[in-house]
Amino acid sequence: MLNQISDLDRLFHALADPARRAMLERLSRGPAPVSELARPLPMSLPAAMQHLGVLEAAGLVRSAKVGRVRTCTIEPRALSQAERWINARRIEWEHRLDRLGEYLKTLENEGDGNGSDD
Repeated sequence: MLNQISDLDRLFHALADPARRAMLERLSRGPAPVSELARPLPMSLPAAMQHLGVLEAAGLVRSAKVGRVRTCTIEPRALSQAERWINARRIEWEHRLDRLGEYLKTLENEGDGNGSDD
């Protein structure tokens, strides 16, 4: 479980940065060389490569070097781990809100039958 939490922490850390999300957004349309991923970002190529390193460490991106060109590819399966975690929280809160709704409905029904003339 501790390893899983640490993997999840790396994943959310990688997704927390807007430059890294922009890179993932571009990669969602297909593989791209590092220079193309770095071009629209307001940073140097070495800084962009550091961001790609964070994405790779989180398992969100793979890269391969052919000659002098390093091409990156998104790893969509890594996003499923974040999706599962978020969905588990969503389901938990939906159940809690359903129970709250039921409780409030019970209070409302008890208030209707109290015999007041309001």
